[in-house]
Amino acid sequence: MTSETTSAPNFIRNQIREEVEAGRQGKIVTRFPPEPNGFLHIGHAKSICLNFGLAEQFGGDCHLRFDDTNPAKEEQAYIDAIKEDVSWLGFEWAGPVRFASDYFDQLYAWAQHLVREGKAYVDDLSPEEMREYRGTLTEAGRPSPYRERGVEENLDLLERMRLGEFAEGEKVLRARIDMAAPNINLRDPILYRIRHAHHHQSGDKWKIYPSYDFTHGQSDAIEGVTHSICTLEFEDHRPLYEWFLDNLPVPARPRQIEFARLNLNYTLTSKRKLKLLVDEGIVDGWDDPRLPTISGMRRRGYTPASIRKFCEMIGVTRADGGLVDIAMLTHALRSDLEDNAPRAMCVLKPLKVVLTNVAEDHEEVYEVAGHPAREDMGTRRIPLTRELYIDQDDFMEEPPKKFFRLAPGKEVRLRNAYVIRCDEVVKGANGEIEELRCSVDFDTLGKNPEGRKVKGVIHWVSAPHGVPVEVRLYDNLFQVEQPDKDRDADFLEHLNPESLVTVQGVAEPSLAGTAPESRFQFERVGYFCTDRHASAPDKLVFNRTVGLKDTWAKIKKKG
Repeated sequence: MTSETTSAPNFIRNQIREEVEAGRQGKIVTRFPPEPNGFLHIGHAKSICLNFGLAEQFGGDCHLRFDDTNPAKEEQAYIDAIKEDVSWLGFEWAGPVRFASDYFDQLYAWAQHLVREGKAYVDDLSPEEMREYRGTLTEAGRPSPYRERGVEENLDLLERMRLGEFAEGEKVLRARIDMAAPNINLRDPILYRIRHAHHHQSGDKWKIYPSYDFTHGQSDAIEGVTHSICTLEFEDHRPLYEWFLDNLPVPARPRQIEFARLNLNYTLTSKRKLKLLVDEGIVDGWDDPRLPTISGMRRRGYTPASIRKFCEMIGVTRADGGLVDIAMLTHALRSDLEDNAPRAMCVLKPLKVVLTNVAEDHEEVYEVAGHPAREDMGTRRIPLTRELYIDQDDFMEEPPKKFFRLAPGKEVRLRNAYVIRCDEVVKGANGEIEELRCSVDFDTLGKNPEGRKVKGVIHWVSAPHGVPVEVRLYDNLFQVEQPDKDRDADFLEHLNPESLVTVQGVAEPSLAGTAPESRFQFERVGYFCTDRHASAPDKLVFNRTVGLKDTWAKIKKKG
C-alpha cells in the first residue's frame, strides 16, 4: 500500500479500531445493502470498498443484502449485475446472498406488534392529505383523524391490506410517534403501503410492502450487523432507525454511522438520471463505457485494483468535501496500468509510408519487450516491411518550429527500428495526402551516430502484417463539472457531442486474437481495452480507457 493511500482519512475505521482495542466490540459485521433498481456506480464502489474493507481489516463479515421493498422498480437483471460487480471488485460476501424480502414475515409480525402496543395505526388519508397534515420544518404537523383507531380495528384492517382487499393508495400503516417532532421523519412515518405488484423473490404472496425505513434497521438487527454504514442523507433518519430498535423485540442493536457520499466532477450518479440516459438511448445500456457504473467502467478498461485504490485515496469523512476531481480517479487507474498493462503499437489514423530503398519483399523482425520493466510479460515480434502505416498526426507538410515528428526533408526514428527521412509527399486528385515516400538510414538501428540529432520517435505498423481494429475513443459524457447543479435546467443540455468518436485503425500483429477485457498501453497514444461484448477473434474492438497524460500527478507535485 502506497503512502498516498495510508494517509487518507477514514474516521469509521478509526472508531472501530478504538472500539476493538478497548474491548467494547467483538466480531465486526457490516453489510452492503443495494436496492436492485439499477446498476451500481462509482459512488456505490466507495460504499462497497468501505463495508467489505472494514470487515476484511478487522476479521469480520460483510453481508450482501438486497433491500428489495419496491418490486415495481426492481429486476433480476439488476440483482445479477450487482452480484457480478461486487465479485469483480474482488470482494466475497459472508454466507448466502440475502434479501430484505427474506424477512417479510418477521417484519409483518413486528408491524402487528407495534399495532398491539398502540404504536402503529392504519391511516386512510390520501397522499396529498398526508403531506398537508405532516406540517413543515417550521410548523408542527396535525394528527390524522384515524390516529385513534382501536387496536383490534387496526389489526383487522392491516390483515385485510395484506390480503389485497384495498386499492393501492387507499390505506397505509403508520407508526404512532410524534406529529410535533422537530425531525419530520418522526411524524408518524409510513411503515407499509399497498402495492399490487409481483415480487421477483416472493411472487404474489404480498399485497403490501414495507418502507425502506421500517425494513432497513430491522434487517440489520436480524443479521447481527454491528455497524450500519450509510451516507449522510440518512443522518436525519437515524432517530427513526433507533426508535424502531427501541420499540421492537429485535435480536441485536446495530449502530448507524453516516459518511459523506462521493461527488465526482463531470459525472452523474443519480440512478434516476442514469436510467433516463439508458432508456432514451443516449448511451448504449447500463454498461456504456461513458457511464460511471461499475460495469461501464469495467467495459472501458478500469481495473478493480484502480477503483479500490481510488476509494482508499479519497478517504471517508463526515464532512462533505465537495467535488472530487475525476483526474484523481484516472491517476489511480494510470498508476495500475503503467505497471501492469503490456505495450503494443497501434495507428489510429493510418497514413501510408513507402520505404523506397527497401526491397518489396523485405522483412525483418524485431523482438521487443512486452513491458519495459516486466520480464514476466515476455516479448512480442514486430515485423518491418517496405510499406508501413504511421499516424496522420505524426506528419505535417509545414510544421511549426518545435514539431519533432515527420515532415518533408526531416528525419524521425521509428520506435525500435531505423531513422527514416521523408523525401516525397504523394497526393490524390483531391489534394489529400495519400502516402509518404521515405528512405531508411540502415546505419541507425539502435544507434545515434555522432553529429546526428533525431529528436522525434514515432510508432508504426507494418502494412501487410497490420491487424484492422475498430477503436472507440471515449471522453467525458458531460462538458461541465456539475451537469445537474441547476435543478431547474435540463442536464441533457450539457452532453458532450464528442464523448464517443470511432476510428478504424491498424494494430501490430501481436494483438491478433486478443481476448476481451485485455488491457494495453498503445505506445504514445494511451491505454486501451478490448471491448468485452463487441470484440471477437475476427473483429477487434478497443475502447480507450484513459490517455497517457496524468494531470492529477502534476497537481499533487505542485501542492
